[in-house]
Amino acid sequence: MHVHRLQLKLKPMSKHKSKKIIKWLNLGIIAVLLLFLFRLPATAQTPKHYTELEFSPTPEVQLPEYDRYQLDNGMVVYLVEDHDLPLVEGKALIRTGSRYEPAELVGLAQLVGTVMRSGGTKSHPPERLNTILEQKAASIETQIGTTAADASFSTLTEDLETVFKLYAEVIQEPAFAPEQIVLAKRQQEGAIARRNDSPGDIAKREFNKLIYGVNSPYARTVEYQTLNNISREDIISFYEQYIRPENIILGIVGDFEPTAMKALIEETFADWQVNSTPPELTVPPATQKYESGIFTIDRPNLTQSNILLGHLGGTFRNPDYPQLSVLNGVMNGFAGRLFNEIRSRQGLAYSVYGVWNPNYDYQGRFFAGGQTRTDTTVPFIQSILTEFEKLRTNPITEEELANARESILNSFVFNFQSPSQTLSRLMRYEYYDYPEDFIFQYQQGVQETTVEDIQRVAREYLKPEKIVTLIVGDTKEISSALSHLGEVKTVDISIPQPSNS
Repeated sequence: MHVHRLQLKLKPMSKHKSKKIIKWLNLGIIAVLLLFLFRLPATAQTPKHYTELEFSPTPEVQLPEYDRYQLDNGMVVYLVEDHDLPLVEGKALIRTGSRYEPAELVGLAQLVGTVMRSGGTKSHPPERLNTILEQKAASIETQIGTTAADASFSTLTEDLETVFKLYAEVIQEPAFAPEQIVLAKRQQEGAIARRNDSPGDIAKREFNKLIYGVNSPYARTVEYQTLNNISREDIISFYEQYIRPENIILGIVGDFEPTAMKALIEETFADWQVNSTPPELTVPPATQKYESGIFTIDRPNLTQSNILLGHLGGTFRNPDYPQLSVLNGVMNGFAGRLFNEIRSRQGLAYSVYGVWNPNYDYQGRFFAGGQTRTDTTVPFIQSILTEFEKLRTNPITEEELANARESILNSFVFNFQSPSQTLSRLMRYEYYDYPEDFIFQYQQGVQETTVEDIQRVAREYLKPEKIVTLIVGDTKEISSALSHLGEVKTVDISIPQPSNS
């Protein structure tokens, strides 16, 4: 018997055909995988409720390495290296502010801050300075606010020496070009002319005056007359009095080599001396002008009222600041009491807020407010006051505490998103004489806050008897209803014209 064996002879496969087969095999594998995934139980695709979500703990925050030293002339310097990008940024905090300008020269500090930069330097006129910076995609800026001046720069690493020397010129040798002073004054005059255009801006400005007083350095406003009183000599005198090395904290962060950076700082700032008598830097006090009261500003034909109410609010130095911050969280935000009760349940406003807003070295404000329809002005005010009283008399829930506390702690990391942000905080703490670890003390205080703490600080710091209320709206439509809340006073916001006009 013969056994027949079948022999198959396979012909070599062409490259084209082999690639085609591999392609179809790959597609087949993908199809099988997709079929498997789609046949998984439906529960695997059901999204979890937000209360079931789990997140990893917030990472510990650590300060970056930095170098702090002082020049012989008194200037303090902070250096922080950051080589992620070929950029270098710097800021100088200068001990001055508009609160030190004379009452008859309100607007002086702002002019000095503007024209220090816009007026060029003794070696580089404005046009030349602007051209150089534009060509190098760099910037130098100066300004003076209420409690401090700052001068900043930003540049590519390759242009650091050129830009930094210009920056040093702007700080030490501003030219205060007369034509730039005229331009800056015109810009301020334009701002005065437009200052009553926005009901919201009116409310913020005039509420400050009701809290601090119209003549307070924390509330007074630039007028045409005070602007007319300011001469170029006044600008130079203010500059010479306050812009001096011992009043400066300079911070630089970015892509630099430390030894070279120190040498550049030494070259540009070490020989700077100011021999005049140092200025008196006593912080003007902040006190509350009106202990209570209802005030209105008439803006006819408005269909909404802009409302602010509150009183003085203390400083960051207050040992209860962490607890007040948590109280702020209980009141505020989408999960806060004011939003849930006044907006969501009662429908009295689209936005409503309550803010504990302290300052570093003078008393800040606690205020609440929002916008509401003209006909719901009084219910809106009454509802806010009711919520304050609830906080003072009834303990909050553990859930409210947890939500407010965790919201603060989870956002804590955003205070340290970049080296420049961290450096700015370190400089600010030194400027206002706070401990370097102040924010970590605050973090610990928030973590330790209890329900009992919230009720205690609400009773102690929320003061209904001292609340000042301001309404910007159509007073003709709301005056009769407001009279039920007490005596109503009118605030005059007309813009005074200069005496020589």
